[in-house]
Amino acid sequence: MPQFMDIAVNLIGSKLETEVDRVVAEAANAGVSSMLIIGSHIEESGKAIELCTVFPEQLYSTAGVHPHHASEWTTQSSEQIKQLSLAQCVVAIGECGLDYNRDFSPRPKQRQAFAEQLELAAELQMPVLMHERDAHADFLAILKEYRPHLPAALLHCFTGNHESLAAYLEQDLHLGVTGWVCDERRGQELVALVPLIPDNRILVETDSPYLLPRSMRPKPKSSKNEPKYLPYIAEYVAQIRQQSVEDFAQQTYQNSRSFFGLPY
Repeated sequence: MPQFMDIAVNLIGSKLETEVDRVVAEAANAGVSSMLIIGSHIEESGKAIELCTVFPEQLYSTAGVHPHHASEWTTQSSEQIKQLSLAQCVVAIGECGLDYNRDFSPRPKQRQAFAEQLELAAELQMPVLMHERDAHADFLAILKEYRPHLPAALLHCFTGNHESLAAYLEQDLHLGVTGWVCDERRGQELVALVPLIPDNRILVETDSPYLLPRSMRPKPKSSKNEPKYLPYIAEYVAQIRQQSVEDFAQQTYQNSRSFFGLPY
């Protein structure tokens, strides 16, 4: 059975949090041997670290502040994330970035939190996991300032266009692809772009419990996405890229483990 690493799982603060034991066990049975738990704010990052201690080598985590929570950013936030990053299971700073689609936090505050987390990742020489939605120009401008100093940078849940793809590849980003690509309504542009992502830059993810692949048959009874569905997404993407599932699974597993500095 191929091995997979799900590089974006929202376990803390989601509908999956009360079912962690089952979620992790069923993922492992499906070949998803490891997963990255996203920290969306300081408190959540701390809880993610605690959860990782229960499942060593299966769960890893990020530490950071999502743009939705950027209004919570203070002068102490960078130092708090720095302390959290000392935990062995923390393998990236984030999820950080810009989200102008929902604007849950004021845009100037989003830009400040994003820039300061990139600065921290550069200082710590840690990979960064990023989020961008409807904010390409500002995101790219801030990223360009810090990218030369970052060891590795990942834009998860990529749903951009041809122009943004070219710009992000020029910045040597890794790109995460979700079940968005399986959506016949919204995912058609992504279907066209997925073959253009270089083999050594593409990762796969569920972004659980969001973005359940719409093309799954039979359709799961629950609308919650789970890490155990990652092999389905990988198979779907492999077909689009005209690659064998086995080769694509091996490539993305190696990409994921290598990006986060983990053995494979």
